[in-house]
Amino acid sequence: MRLLQYDYDPNLGDPWYHHRLRTAKPLFRGNAQTILRSPRTHTVVAVSIALALAFYFYNLEVVPVSGRRRFNCYSESSVRELSAMQYKRLIYEMERQGARFLSDRDPRTIMVKRVMSRLIPVSGVPEGSSAEWEVRVIDDRTTANAFVLPGGKVFVYSGILGLARTESQLAAVLGHEIAHNLAEHYGERLSQSVGETAFLGSLLMLLAATPLAFIAGWMFGGRALDILFSRPMGRMQESEADYIGLMMMAEACYDPRDAVAFWQRMEKAHQMGGVEVPEWVSTHPSNQHRIERITEWLPKAIEKREESDCHGTQGFAERFRRAMARGDVMSGSM
Repeated sequence: MRLLQYDYDPNLGDPWYHHRLRTAKPLFRGNAQTILRSPRTHTVVAVSIALALAFYFYNLEVVPVSGRRRFNCYSESSVRELSAMQYKRLIYEMERQGARFLSDRDPRTIMVKRVMSRLIPVSGVPEGSSAEWEVRVIDDRTTANAFVLPGGKVFVYSGILGLARTESQLAAVLGHEIAHNLAEHYGERLSQSVGETAFLGSLLMLLAATPLAFIAGWMFGGRALDILFSRPMGRMQESEADYIGLMMMAEACYDPRDAVAFWQRMEKAHQMGGVEVPEWVSTHPSNQHRIERITEWLPKAIEKREESDCHGTQGFAERFRRAMARGDVMSGSM
């Protein structure tokens, strides 16, 4: 065995390290074209694509109400477990940051629960399902937001009540959030992230033979997928939730035209608040596009409301409250 002799110089670093560096074997043998043309590479790529397509089509399903076909590889139980952990973490973070939850006796909480009590029966969520509806109203007038976690955990910031000034407008907001839950958008987003990760990983493996292309894919691939797929998916889910929520509030005998009024108020608030983010880089449609789409859906929503026997007791109650608000005198014979 031949021994290697070194003249050690502390200024040049570890000589054993330099020896390993000189004798290191390349990660890939041959040039990029040889690797890409290899039959083994073709076989691996073909099998991977076939398995990916089989997995994709096996997990296709139809979204309720809208009828859209989508990929979702997460079961309801898996989403529920993840949501339960997120719920606990969210409550902890809110309390740690000093958030104050309004009591059940607060008029704002009572109003939110009253609207929810009319929306839930028409939401399509079967009785006795895994959803355990729980409403929490956060006392924060500076935040106009509301969301529903899978499993029926409802969060409403009091700031949204300043924009949704009527129960019907609040129904537009809550119906939209319940629709996300009904359509299982949370699981769909998780499934999309799985697909994007697998796609990006496969792409980087193919680009590994070309260092510059690999570095470019590693640096910009995730951002490109976000702009090209994740954000458009978010906008599509938001529009779908708008549609489902509109039909839901109409079936619950709320006036669907108030959804347009709410988004008009939201648009004015955004205009007063500053520059709005361009739609193509946002996960939400612009308020103007939302107003346009909801206006297109109004005839169908109004028809659904008419079919829901809203001229009965609930319809009379709504007219009575409006008359009282206007100060009209209602009289009748005994």
